Amino acid sequence: MLRHSDAVVIHVIYRLIVSIPVIFGVLVLGFVLMNMVPTDPAIIVAGDAVTDKVLEAIRKELGLDRTIAERFLFYIGKFLQGDLGRSLINKARVIDELRRTIGPSAELMVASVLWSSFAGVALGTLAAVKRRSLIDRAIMAISVTGVCMPSFMIGLLLIYYVGFVLQVLPFQGRGGPLWTLVGLEHLLLPSLSLGSLLLGPVARMTRTSLLDVLGQDFIRTARAKGLKESSVVLHHGLRNAMIPTVTVIGLQAGYLLGGAVITETIFAWPGVGRLAVGAISAGDYPVAQGTILVLALSFILFNLVVDISYVYLDPAISKS
Repeated sequence: MLRHSDAVVIHVIYRLIVSIPVIFGVLVLGFVLMNMVPTDPAIIVAGDAVTDKVLEAIRKELGLDRTIAERFLFYIGKFLQGDLGRSLINKARVIDELRRTIGPSAELMVASVLWSSFAGVALGTLAAVKRRSLIDRAIMAISVTGVCMPSFMIGLLLIYYVGFVLQVLPFQGRGGPLWTLVGLEHLLLPSLSLGSLLLGPVARMTRTSLLDVLGQDFIRTARAKGLKESSVVLHHGLRNAMIPTVTVIGLQAGYLLGGAVITETIFAWPGVGRLAVGAISAGDYPVAQGTILVLALSFILFNLVVDISYVYLDPAISKS
């Protein structure tokens, strides 16, 4: 009989193995998409005012004279060695460019997911407890508004009112690491803008799931034993209602990666999303492929965290 901790480790290893074909598919898709773009990388490197002979030499140096299959096999070989190539613009290693931007993106994503998840669960729980009251309707209205409004609109409103009108918080760039005061100040508006996408779905799912659990027999039994209503809701009801909520958090957190591209651009946040926009706009294909890979790996990581959360919330899942 496996211990619970061993079952968790086996579950994680299995999920990692299953992710390998997904990563390979992302590599193939990213490579093909970047090679379908009509812009010639040799022109980006050399500039427009250059002779055909120089362009031919650059194409040979970049390996563009080979077939697409040969270039892909070369790319995969370099990838397995930890080499994602060099930027066509500044000649910097792609891995160094990604290393410089992954930290800020991770800060933004973690802050956005944390505040919106806790706030969404709290609001959803309150709405379930105050079902059909004015509080319930107000929370659901806020949730629907948050889902309907795009993140860039919320970001622009925050920049205008909090940044320009009130001048309370900075709204451009990253002031420093998350654990410093200036870094936290610069992080607040981008994380509020991005996390607003997650707040509504989490609150709605928590409310729906908790209402379903509160109507079950074991909840009535707990109340019959004389337990406090807060204990019944938080310790007995909320934990059993969390699996659907965790599913929504995991899926929506993955989709936040797309919103992060817009948010980082609006707030000039030096993350992977902003790097991706700049690389694609400039035709810097090696950097663009690297950012696509990082975003895909982040999505896989979010789903892995969700799977692990399932195991802890319901140990029976690890046996399936």
